[in-house]
Amino acid sequence: MPRLSVLDQSIATTGRPHGAAIRDTLALAHLCDGLGYDRFWVSEHHNHPTILGTAPEILIAAIAATTQRIRVGAAGIMLPHYSTFKVAEQFRVLDALAPGRIDLGLGRAPGSDGRTAFALNPMANERPAQFPADVRDLMAWVSAAPLPEGHPFASLRAFPQGESVPEIWLLGSSDYGAQVAAHFGLPYCFAWFFTDGRGGPEALKLYRDGYQPSERHPAPHAALCVWALAAETREEAEYHYASRAKWQLYRNQGIFGPLDPPDAALAHPYTDAEAARIEDLKERAFIGTGPEVAARIRNLASELDIQEIAVVTWATDEAARRRSYEILAKEFGLGTTAQKT
Repeated sequence: MPRLSVLDQSIATTGRPHGAAIRDTLALAHLCDGLGYDRFWVSEHHNHPTILGTAPEILIAAIAATTQRIRVGAAGIMLPHYSTFKVAEQFRVLDALAPGRIDLGLGRAPGSDGRTAFALNPMANERPAQFPADVRDLMAWVSAAPLPEGHPFASLRAFPQGESVPEIWLLGSSDYGAQVAAHFGLPYCFAWFFTDGRGGPEALKLYRDGYQPSERHPAPHAALCVWALAAETREEAEYHYASRAKWQLYRNQGIFGPLDPPDAALAHPYTDAEAARIEDLKERAFIGTGPEVAARIRNLASELDIQEIAVVTWATDEAARRRSYEILAKEFGLGTTAQKT
């Protein structure tokens, strides 16, 4: 049975203040800590009218301060936007706040449009090419390991130092992140929810075939992130999924906005082609009762030999979203001896 974690993105919903989405993230983290989920990750996006989580390092600090046992981290930090040294310092501080509970997921994609990438870093064209070297430097700085001989910043140390070290992950939705993770011997998480699974099996094979063991991770450790929503009945799950389905339909046309309530999404005047696309999305979505969604997750994990899956859930009804995580926690026996072994 796969271990279960959470990805939260602080989603904008029609008619609600943006600040409520950030506060909902904190409340969900507290709930999932008590339910027994392994990790709680937050994402990074910029200038995005749907996804409001722009500063994961701040959210992680707030979550770590209000939880007890769950690992907390970024999925991820878009490293080309930033000074690698500064990211190392931020996560050393986070590890001091919650020793042994901090995850540092790294991505190369901008998490934004091109103009926004330049607003974040005027060197946006050049920095992605430095990503492997940046990952190497970050690994050294967060763990107080030496940088390569002759490195111009070899004398620098990222403080505060301590006995524990943030766990670095590589994230991706293509082959690139899988290859970088394999090269450095790091855990890898594929964004299954972002690509609807396209490219996932190929990326995982590249990761495992090219894996170079590291001291911290002698064997490859692969995970997936899936979108899922469970409810008491399939009809209720499909009702709440209508919001996500409408958003997906228009995302694929380059149109972004807040998540509409289910009634508005269901009443939308779709064309015949759009309605057919909605049905196709619904057919492939991880939605339904607890046993139905759990079976889909277990089957995917078994098919791809995955030991860990993170679940991201969007709903305009926060109670329904929280209930979905409660239902899945029960289906997977989270917090029990069986789940921890």
